[in-house]
Amino acid sequence: MKKKKLAIVGCGKLAKIIVNAFSNGFLPNYQFVGLLSRSPESAQNLLEKINNAGQNDSCTLCKSIDEVITTRPDIVIETANPEAFKNMGIPVLEKGISIVTLSIGALADDDFQEELKSTCRKSGAKVHIASGAIGGFDVLKTTALMGNSKASIKTTKGPDSLKGTSVYEESLQENEKEVFTGNAKEAISLFPTRVNVAVAASLASVGPEEMEVSITSVPEYTGDDHRIEIENDQVRAVVDVYSKTSEIAGWSVVYTLQNIASPIVFQ
Repeated sequence: MKKKKLAIVGCGKLAKIIVNAFSNGFLPNYQFVGLLSRSPESAQNLLEKINNAGQNDSCTLCKSIDEVITTRPDIVIETANPEAFKNMGIPVLEKGISIVTLSIGALADDDFQEELKSTCRKSGAKVHIASGAIGGFDVLKTTALMGNSKASIKTTKGPDSLKGTSVYEESLQENEKEVFTGNAKEAISLFPTRVNVAVAASLASVGPEEMEVSITSVPEYTGDDHRIEIENDQVRAVVDVYSKTSEIAGWSVVYTLQNIASPIVFQ
């Protein structure tokens, strides 16, 4: 079988997990052709790991998304942020190159989402949404298809993870507090890089404007807990995932890539 060619945009800790998985034999149907990062040092470190795994020198360190496209990947993996996804999405898809993304928060922008869909229809490329820090997309989508569904997501975080946002205050270090309640669309406008889980769950079910979201800060809490509920007249489903770190997000990309290449697909 001819190996599919991969490029990565964003060479941080999540990309490192993917490359380590490649080095350890989890992605035998792929080879890397391009890396793009704001940090040349991070990209160089990943390049060395790729080459140490036995791949030849066909992987290129790129300085722009245009250079990534010239490496002619089959799939671009985006592990950067929603802004990077918005900047690269259309140019990549127009060339018939598919994308695996973790920055689903960008799809809360209805205009961008529609432009992605239109471009995919014309080029034949696809956007694969990795599950990130949650799961259960199958049951969420299936239940929503049945109609008359309500859905919610309740997230518990430590206060340090909220630093740099408008809801952070020093008192959170001492007192538990619900710092946000609203819908997923409102959440992404307030926390543009921190509620990808809520947007993902909403797009897989009732939509960003209908998905109820609450975020609670708990002193000294480590990691994130996401509890998603969906219910209609016949079904009630709960997906509750606690993750101590963001490592599960990187592994969800590995799983997505395995699924793309597999003759038997778990949806």
